[in-house]
Amino acid sequence: MTTPRMDTRSIEGDTPAQRLLALLEVIADKGQYFTLQSLVDETGLPKPTLHRMLQQLENSGMLQREADNRHYCMGSRLRRLAENLLLNDTVQGARHAVLAELVREVGESCNITALSGSEVLYLDRVETSAPLRFYLHPGSRVPAHCSASGKLFLAQLGATQRRRLLAEMPLEKFTRNTITDLESLEEEVALVKSNGFAFDDEEFLPGLLCIAVLAPNPTGVSNIGLAIQAPVMRMDRERALACLPVLERAAAAIARINQGALPEATADENTEVSG
Repeated sequence: MTTPRMDTRSIEGDTPAQRLLALLEVIADKGQYFTLQSLVDETGLPKPTLHRMLQQLENSGMLQREADNRHYCMGSRLRRLAENLLLNDTVQGARHAVLAELVREVGESCNITALSGSEVLYLDRVETSAPLRFYLHPGSRVPAHCSASGKLFLAQLGATQRRRLLAEMPLEKFTRNTITDLESLEEEVALVKSNGFAFDDEEFLPGLLCIAVLAPNPTGVSNIGLAIQAPVMRMDRERALACLPVLERAAAAIARINQGALPEATADENTEVSG
């Protein structure tokens, strides 16, 4: 049986460095040694191109060859990079702990999000143990106009910025509740800005209700949202609003974690430069 080829776009990039990083992503998915020919078969790239890229990664210590001189495996530098990432990723660990505690308190799935272009990106998520739930894993993306977090992000934008973004966004209709009219969406965004929280009332997925707030940012705009999601048979707007205080406490905790991760300002950064 012939092994299906991976889409060659997986190792495309605008620069050689980007293409090397994309190749590393392909290699990182492997649970066994590999050869040059196996990568050629998998990616469809020319053998000379891949050979040159593998040599660069080997010379930098990211990869190493096994005793047979044909098979490659992870190099000591790449392993050390992975270990250091896991060791030092205390911000993600702390935020995940807050998220897990929020799920324990409210009994429903919760997620941390950020605005990425015109979409809401799921940075982290903890699922409820309840048997009926919606699976939206980290890395998932949802259009901003039908997301509770997305409405909050839109509400932070200036009117000109928001109009520019919405003018290019296809306001796709996912359910009967999806807001697809610009004037109606502007009214919804104004309400969200006034309330400080937002709902997704079956606007992206039928049967799913969501309430979200932003992690406050004392220096200005926040790009971190925190949301509770639940099936409508277990949560309506009234019950969601009852969860709002604990949701806001969790958002404040995440804001403190984010603020604590910022490097202290240096004297030069705090000194105003006069003309």
